[in-house]
Formats: sequence, structure tokens, C-alpha cells
Amino acid sequence: MIDRLVAHVLRTEVRLLACQARLSARTDPEALHDLRTTVRRLRSLLRPLRGLPGVEQLEAAASHVGDLTTPLRDREVLAAYLLEHGHTEAAQWRMAQMAKAYPAVAESIELGQLLLILEAFPRFLRAAQRQGLLKGLGKLITKRLGKQWKKLDEALHDPAHDRHRLRLLIKRVRYGIEAYPELDRLPKAAKPRLKSAQGALGDWHDCVQWLALAEQEADLQPCVATWKTAMAQAEQNADRVLDKLDKACFQP
Repeated sequence: MIDRLVAHVLRTEVRLLACQARLSARTDPEALHDLRTTVRRLRSLLRPLRGLPGVEQLEAAASHVGDLTTPLRDREVLAAYLLEHGHTEAAQWRMAQMAKAYPAVAESIELGQLLLILEAFPRFLRAAQRQGLLKGLGKLITKRLGKQWKKLDEALHDPAHDRHRLRLLIKRVRYGIEAYPELDRLPKAAKPRLKSAQGALGDWHDCVQWLALAEQEADLQPCVATWKTAMAQAEQNADRVLDKLDKACFQP
């Protein structure tokens, strides 16, 4: 388990360094998305390890990179939508902003700090291993992954469930499975159902975000009616997909 954890951390460091170089070059439209996905998977790896030496600092550094890049990724997705749907001027203005943002992320204090702490983290793991602090680690991780699954079950069956929270819980469970595939005890249907649910809730989330932005950015007003319709459709689709997830994974 410890060897796999160290290997995972080293692979993550290599991926982040590659994303940093791609962002600096300003030529790769997927670099920011890949950076965020890599950071999210790192946080999923770390969440069940809370309490171990070095985890809190690394988790905080990853969170800061997430906070920095979330509004930028939202703007990037919006620009792609606007370009695809013929709102060229609005799209190009946002794309010009992103061209400046990419190298700023690459050179940011947040990303630099994350890389610095990540480089040292395997040494913390090995030191904890020598001190006997990692005995029973597999059981601990399995227990904490099970708690995440239970939270999702409870949220899914809450009549007043919050789609934002459901989306977050689904992400946590899904990326937790990917971080620790050898500990996966979920139903066979879980992975595809979780992926579908995350996608459906993501479509709804985009509409919510864009409608909020349209209240502040006048050039988005021509899209408001379309987004309201799309949001209503996305809500219905998300409810159907969540119902399928419930039936496939939580009902006896």
C-alpha cells in the first residue's frame, strides 16, 4: 500500500510539472483542465489519509490551487460554449483573458507551493512507515471510503437534497474509487452510474453558473433565455440519472 501511495504521488508530481509547462506555453487548451483533474485526484488520494504527517499541509496546498483555478476554468468552459454557439465577440474577449491567465497560473505562488510540498511528501510517508504509524492503513482507507459512500446514500435519499452537494459527494466517491482501485467494494454498476450522474449534474451546474454571471456581464444577456430552458432540462435529466444511480446501487 505504501509503495503504491508513493508511486501515485510521484506520478502526480510529474503530471503537475507537465501541466505547468503546458500552461506557460499558452498553446494547450486542455492544460488547465488537466491541471485541475490532477489536483482533484490528488485530493481524493489524500482525503482518506487525514491525520497522517504532512497530509494536512499538502491538502491545503491542493485546495488553494483549486480555489485559484475554479473561476478560470468556468470562464474557459463558457468561452468555448459562446464560440460554438456563434457569440464570437463575447467568446474572443474571454479567450483573450484566458491567454493571460494561463502563464499566471503556471507562475503562481499556489502552484509553486503545491509542487514544493508534494516533492517532500513521499519522505513524510516513509518516515511515518518507519515509525509504525501506517499499520492498518488499508483498513482505515476502506472505512473512510465507506463513509463517503454512506454520505452519498443519505444525501440521495434526502427529499430536499441539494444538487450542488450531491455533485460534490459523487465526485468524491468516484475519484476515491480511482485513487484506491484495489479497495473498491462498490456495486459493479457504480462506476458508470456515478460518471453519468456527475456529467448530468455538471450540465446543470454550468447553467446555474452562467445565469449568475449574466446578471453582472451584459454581453451574456442574449443567452439567458436559452440557459433557463437548458437548466430546466438539465434538472430533469439529472433527476432521471440520479434515480438510476439509486436503483442500481442503493436499493436492494
